[in-house]
Amino acid sequence: MPRTSKVKALEERINTLSAIVGRANLLARLGFSYGGERDVYNALGYPKNLTFDDYYAQYRRQDIAKAIIDRPVSATWRGKISVIETEERYTEFEKGWDKLDFQLNLRAKFARVDRLAGLGHYGVLLLGFDDVKSISDMANPVRKGKRQLKYVKPLSEVSAKIQEWDNNPNSERYGFPQIYQLMLELADTSTITINVHYSRILHIPGQLLEGEIEGMPRLEAVFNRLLDLEKVVGGSAEMFWRGARPGFKGIVLEGYEMSKEDEAELQKQLDEYEHGLRRFLVNRGVNIDALAQQVSDPRNHVDVQLQMISAVTGIPRRILTGSERGELASTEDRNTWLSMIQERREEYAEPVILRPFIDKCIEFGVSMD
Repeated sequence: MPRTSKVKALEERINTLSAIVGRANLLARLGFSYGGERDVYNALGYPKNLTFDDYYAQYRRQDIAKAIIDRPVSATWRGKISVIETEERYTEFEKGWDKLDFQLNLRAKFARVDRLAGLGHYGVLLLGFDDVKSISDMANPVRKGKRQLKYVKPLSEVSAKIQEWDNNPNSERYGFPQIYQLMLELADTSTITINVHYSRILHIPGQLLEGEIEGMPRLEAVFNRLLDLEKVVGGSAEMFWRGARPGFKGIVLEGYEMSKEDEAELQKQLDEYEHGLRRFLVNRGVNIDALAQQVSDPRNHVDVQLQMISAVTGIPRRILTGSERGELASTEDRNTWLSMIQERREEYAEPVILRPFIDKCIEFGVSMD
């Protein structure tokens, strides 16, 4: 590469790194107000630097977080994937696609990688072509010819890290991944780490803004609301646990001095009342009065959080909470939901996942016999 090209490439890389550092500094300032005197995020317990593990843990443990990821994906890939070459007849290509779809269970694989791409910044599909004779072959480009596709494996960004980039400014793939480092689980639950050439990978980003490789995780914009929802729902359960059963206050009668034996007996009865089935107290010299119950209805607070989450994700609240069937779902909600899914199919599922996969199959002459 000429010296001027090397310098230019280095300058562009420096500018890219500077932009990344600038965005990192911006994230570090999230939540500050009053000239930096008040850190709202810290006061409310909101993390500033979110990772894939944060999103994944929330997805695994929180119902609404799981619904945000799963419901649009499930609706998007519901039904048979039809690849139509012509309306006039059922072509050999269409027959081959249907066979490949059936053999590799492609619809389920696409849905899985869709979920993984949404949880992080991207997901990938590892394409198992038949030109691989050993693990080391995975680092080489796919050999041209009539290939067979043996398997398709969805992986998250954590299991498919970008190892090398194309740094040649004259390359049509300049700034794109060259080699991925994959961590694969084997049948015996052990793992192996292998380097894989980009031609064996279908890279699927999340929602893109400036870059072409890493998109926005789908839970990022609502992560604070998910934490708030956890506080309200979990707090209401704790409130009921502590407040629905009244506490007690004891007033020792004037002139009465409680012995150690009486004190121990009263404590024993109170423990049995709190933790066992005792529902009466026998004591002397002490008046036991029940405290007032302190329980409030959390529904309004929960509704506020759900309304904010629905506004950001575009998922109608009734759909989000699982009441989309029957009379519970309004016609407007249903139409909004169907319109959102159709838009998602046209602007994400087909151009980002389905069509690039078919292009890969055509490029490497995947046999659909």
